[in-house]
Formats: sequence, structure tokens, C-alpha cells
Amino acid sequence: MSYRDKQYETMLLSFEDPGIAIIQFNRPKAFNAVNNQFLDDIYEIASGINEDPDVRVMIYTGNENAFAAGADLKAVANYNAFEAKAFLDKVHRGIFAVEDNAKPAIAAVNGLALGGGLEIAMACDIRIFADNATLGLPEINLGIYPGGGATQRMPRNTSLCIAKQFVFTGDFFDAATADKIGIANAVVPAAEVMDTARKFAKKLARKSPLALREAKASLNASMNMDIKSGCRFEQLGWSLLFSGEDQKEGMTAFLENRKADFKGK
Repeated sequence: MSYRDKQYETMLLSFEDPGIAIIQFNRPKAFNAVNNQFLDDIYEIASGINEDPDVRVMIYTGNENAFAAGADLKAVANYNAFEAKAFLDKVHRGIFAVEDNAKPAIAAVNGLALGGGLEIAMACDIRIFADNATLGLPEINLGIYPGGGATQRMPRNTSLCIAKQFVFTGDFFDAATADKIGIANAVVPAAEVMDTARKFAKKLARKSPLALREAKASLNASMNMDIKSGCRFEQLGWSLLFSGEDQKEGMTAFLENRKADFKGK
């Protein structure tokens, strides 16, 4: 069965033209808290999208009350160390399926984005926050610390001291602060979050999927490479695009003063 045809227990999957997949977290009674089924679903959907030529952009969202409120404590509180490690393996598998995806990922965040919810948002390429969103990494108050990538992604997005501030204190912060410290692309009224996300998605869907894929890979690689290694990575991806039809179409369209029609080939 195709991932498109499956009914997911914790998520609603829909598609809009031109080539936009919308993944809505759907555990409203639990504020979209992350459990094992949630992690299986996000991995399966993201993996399917990665291989789907008809999808060019994906939007991750929740509901008006919550994007995702972190790990489901009812499920994880009594884990032993081996069970905790297995759970985190699934967390990272799912989040990397979003971050490393060939398609750009947009987070459309209303309400709570706490712990693992904020970690999912930080794995997305573009982040749109409602002006009344509540964000945070409160794990320190539970006798643990963020384990879904926040200790690695937040310093890369902000600074080491800012990341330490929020990881060490567990304090909540608002969307204006997220914008100030560099983890938001836009902060808009709550009613405009999905419209803003769709505008971004439609803009990206008109670009060459091949160029977006290689650009995303190069930008992600920059977080883990010295500048010379990163530039070599960039050179390789840039050069490979000249073997495809999209590069020819893009440059020809520019020279002919018309809009390019990219096919992802």
C-alpha cells in the first residue's frame, strides 16, 4: 500500500497543488505529544514523500492548541535505559527523515511547541510561528535534558550561550523571542500561520526540485564541515545540476525573458 493511501493513527495526510504535502499531527487530546506510533507515522510519511516525484514541498503542522508538546510522559516515564535508547533511536530516525529529506520542510506552528515538538520544528527548513505560540525545552525540570537533537541544532541556529540558557533553565519563551534568537523565519497572527506556510510552499514548489535538493544538502552539510570541505560539497552538487534538464530550462527561460517550467529532471 502506498503511503498516500494509508490511514495514520496520529497524523492526517493531505495534498494540495502544486505538489504540497500537508502533515497534520493529530493527537489533540494529548496536545500532539510524541509516542512510538507518532514516530513510526512521521518516519513512514517523510520517507514516502522523499521518494514521491509528485511532492515538492511538505508542511508540518498541528492544531490551534499545539504543534507538538514533547514526549508522551505516560509512555516513557517508566522506561529503563535500554527502552529509553530505543525510543530516542526512533525520535532521531523520524526527525532526520524530515531534516535530510530531498523536499523542503516547513513548520507551521500554533500553540505549544515543547521539547520534541520544538525539536521537530528546528529540523524543518522554514519555520512559521503564531504570535501566541509557546515554545520551550522543559526537559531539565523532569530530571533529563533534550534528547531529540536540541543540544545540537539550537546552538547551530542561535548561539551556544542562548542554547544553554533555554536547555539549562527549561524556561518557556514566545514567538517574538524565537524570532530574535534566529529560529523563526516569520511570526504572524495565529489565523495566518497556514496561509503564510502555503505561500512559502507555493513559492518553493515553483523552483527546480533538483536545485532545491542539492541546495538543501549543501546548507545542511555546512553545519558539520569546515568551510573548504563544505565548498567542495557545494561545488559537486552545483556541477551535477548541469547534467539535468532543469538547469537548461532555467537558464534558457532567463535568456528568453520568460518564467521557467521546472520538471524535476
